[in-house]
Parts: sequence; C-alpha cells; structure tokens
Amino acid sequence: MKTYSQKSSEIAREWWIIDASTLPLGKLAVVIADKLMGKSKVTYTPHTDNGDYVVVVNAKNIKVTGDKMTDKHYYRHSGFPGGLTDLTLAEIIEKDPTLAVKSAVAGMLPKNKLQAERMKRLRVFAGAEHTHTAQTPKEIK
Repeated sequence: MKTYSQKSSEIAREWWIIDASTLPLGKLAVVIADKLMGKSKVTYTPHTDNGDYVVVVNAKNIKVTGDKMTDKHYYRHSGFPGGLTDLTLAEIIEKDPTLAVKSAVAGMLPKNKLQAERMKRLRVFAGAEHTHTAQTPKEIK
C-alpha cells in the first residue's frame, strides 16, 4: 500500500465561520488552527498547505478563564533602549480585539514556512458582521 501525498493542484478549500464568544480563547485558537492546517481533512499532508479559510466574528466578546484579563501580558519592543511596551489582555481587547485572536492562533500554528500563508486565510472581525457572505461559510459548532 502506498502512502498518499496530496498535490497542490488537488487542494479544495472551504470557508468556515466561528463565533468567538462561544469558546474560551485557547480552545477557540485550537479549533481555528486545526481548520487552517487542514488536519481535519482525510487528505492532510504535513508538507502541503491544504487548510481552509476561517472567518471569526465577535472577537470583542472573547472569553477567558481565571484572571487572564489582567494577568496575561503582550509584549513588544521598538528596538530602542527602554522601548519595551507591555499591554494586558483587557487593554488589547479595548484597543484592537482582533489582535488577541490572531496572536492566539499564531501561537497554535507550527513555526515553519507555511505559517504566513495559513495566517493570511484567517479573517477576524470585532463585531457580528463580516464581509465574506458571498463565500457562504459553513458554521463551526
């Protein structure tokens, strides 16, 4: 029996939609990363990017457990001395709620050459409206 290896010409991508207010942030990121990588498909091939598109709505209403709203920190550095910026999850959600979801999903994806292409297929919206109704996304339950 030969091992099946999917070719890039055989990839069929689907569109999925998920409400961010239904799951905690970590579990939501796992579900999204699974769809972006295509691991739920029977044609999954690790070296081929055969994942689907994912639309996330209601990013401003994400849920977290425990005290993560105040205890979870996001760091960035300008490159200059003393240029460290520290924001909590509550401040990130207030400033740009899509950043918290994108950061969580990027942390769940493998750190390889396919990560950037997979992240391009993630569309996150702060509210309930999205611009991808023409693609007729299926709902992830």
